[in-house]
Amino acid sequence: MDILAVLTKEFSIKPWQTENAVKLIDDGNTIPFIARYRKEATGSLDDQLLRSLNDRLTYLRNMEEQKEKIISSIEEQGLMTEEIMKSIENASTLTELEDIYRPYRPKRKTRASVAKAKGLQGLADAIYAQEKNCKSPEELAVDYLNDEVETIEDAISGAKDIIAELVSDDPNGRKMLRYSVKNNGTVIVSGIKDDLGVYEMYKEYSEPVKSVASHRVLAFNRGEKEGFLKVAIDFDKIVGLNILENLHIKENCNTTNAVKEAIEDSYTRLIFPSIEREIRNTLTENADEKAIKVFADNTRQLLMQPPVKGRVTLGLDPGYRTGCKVAVVDDTGKVLDTGVIYPVPPHNKVEQAKKIIKELVIKHDVKMFAIGNGTASHETEVFAAEVIKELDRGITYMVVSEAGASVYSASKLAAEEFPEFDVSLRSAVSIARRLQDPLAELVKIDPKAIGVGQYQHDMPQKRLSEALDGVVEDCVNSVGVDLNTASAQLLNRVAGVSSAIANNIVEYRQVNGAFKSRNEILKVSKLGPKAFEQCAGFMRVAESDNVLDNTAVHPESYQAARALLEICSVTDEDVRCGKVSGIKAYVETVGTSAIAAKLGIGEPTLIDIANEIAKPGRDPRDELPAPMLRTDVMGMEDLKVGMELKGTVRNVIDFGAFVDIGVHQDGLVHISQITNKYIKHPSDVLKVGDIVTVWVISVDVEKKRIGLTMKKPKD
Repeated sequence: MDILAVLTKEFSIKPWQTENAVKLIDDGNTIPFIARYRKEATGSLDDQLLRSLNDRLTYLRNMEEQKEKIISSIEEQGLMTEEIMKSIENASTLTELEDIYRPYRPKRKTRASVAKAKGLQGLADAIYAQEKNCKSPEELAVDYLNDEVETIEDAISGAKDIIAELVSDDPNGRKMLRYSVKNNGTVIVSGIKDDLGVYEMYKEYSEPVKSVASHRVLAFNRGEKEGFLKVAIDFDKIVGLNILENLHIKENCNTTNAVKEAIEDSYTRLIFPSIEREIRNTLTENADEKAIKVFADNTRQLLMQPPVKGRVTLGLDPGYRTGCKVAVVDDTGKVLDTGVIYPVPPHNKVEQAKKIIKELVIKHDVKMFAIGNGTASHETEVFAAEVIKELDRGITYMVVSEAGASVYSASKLAAEEFPEFDVSLRSAVSIARRLQDPLAELVKIDPKAIGVGQYQHDMPQKRLSEALDGVVEDCVNSVGVDLNTASAQLLNRVAGVSSAIANNIVEYRQVNGAFKSRNEILKVSKLGPKAFEQCAGFMRVAESDNVLDNTAVHPESYQAARALLEICSVTDEDVRCGKVSGIKAYVETVGTSAIAAKLGIGEPTLIDIANEIAKPGRDPRDELPAPMLRTDVMGMEDLKVGMELKGTVRNVIDFGAFVDIGVHQDGLVHISQITNKYIKHPSDVLKVGDIVTVWVISVDVEKKRIGLTMKKPKD
């Protein structure tokens, strides 16, 4: 198999792009580095496509290794033929390979192997041959009676077992039957308990295999696992038998009926149960991949939420009996103060709590409240809104997802970061920081714990972790990190930086003070030239005398960047002050092609350099819509059908999106209520963090369900 040709076709890219991308990956370069700093080589392939290409490259290489093992095994058995070799070489999936190898794979004890051991292979061959004017199976069987095969019936039964296995091992039959079941089979789901709870809709449920939705596959898989449902695939047996008989029935002769009986046994006992398992596995794998993609996309959007910079923030981790934990952090995330208040039941010390919060606000000039969305969140939100109104200082607040906060707070990392705080106070700090800079804070948490997906606990955890880790890495490198303030956890997500190197960077800072330039990181233990090449462009040193150290311009391009500045008569001080309009004018006048050739770099690199010089220290998240901050609170009981509201998309799933409209309970916009246009998936239109206008279409206070629509009601 020409792997490069396969990748080129599947990803609809040019052969030279594929070849260069694979070479860069094989040379040990990271995906963020390739995507950002090797655009000329790859034709500007983005990080997501490069990750998909890398995954597919690994799959195809594994398949080639499997082909070699299969060829070696069949050759050792002395059974290799030109036809078999050609089939193996042309196989494009691991399933096809398994079908080809099935007859030659060493088998455990089967009914067919027992019959063969009794000397019945010859009888099976004679019956399966179906020669014209041949003897009947009973007549043929006489010659195969022995001490182990005492009756004609035993001989024929054993021969049919051998034929059944032969039919089962035929790759053509399996391929045709698999295709037919995929396109014409039906998934049948039934309840096996009186009370099915959340699985009630699947009590008597069926849907064609070819059209069953991924989220339903995950739902009834979970119901089956929990013992509420029975799931099977139904297929017309007559159609299945016809497929096999067309391949194995040769003549209408004395042995034909025996072969048909063997085929039916093979279909019922061996082939269909196997294909049913395969198709169920395929449905699950496809559903898993789609769910992982949704989870990854949502995580990407959540991590890339714009930070709320330059504001002292008060974090509130709500609670009933144990009180509400409070933490004040400055505009860099440094903890200024902590405390505990009891404004909600059972304590109801509202006035005392107000006094404490007001003192903290005035003392530290707090500008924002960040409120966790867990237990007692709504009551705490009502309390906070009252305090904000009474203070009348222009303070705003936002309810922040607590997902993963408890995991972080109890972690070894949190204990090292805040040894003087108990677990709950660490949560309050994390909640405040999540509003200030979601990426820097959430990077400390296992991405699976962030909770912006569906059925994440049912996913293959290794694959889910790989996908989410890739998303975190891409987000961190897209934004860049401040070398002098970034935590070890944030640094560890930078391309080429291992956990050990990240810790060494922090240790170097503590011993030697702030880094004064990018080149200084070469003094960090274990950070060699290769790691420097991969990571340098993603690190920022705002304090450096070299203004380029605070941009995404890679050190390898400094000479070209300096030449561009000189041509345009722009100084470092001009760059710091934003007086760089001359560069844009020069590029527009002369053209990127001519300038790139003069500087000895590619056009994509020139464009990136010009953009970075225009905005040193640029944070791409600042270009996105700011998060929606509130000043007042509503409850579910305040909602009325037809009410128009602004909300923030919190989660996008297969069947819709959950939107925070400020009533503590997210409302659901079903996929049918998102737009009047046809969409395949809600993510075609919405992403986590979007600010949307919605209208209430239903409210069920008892069940805590809110139905929303994004389609403006007609007057």
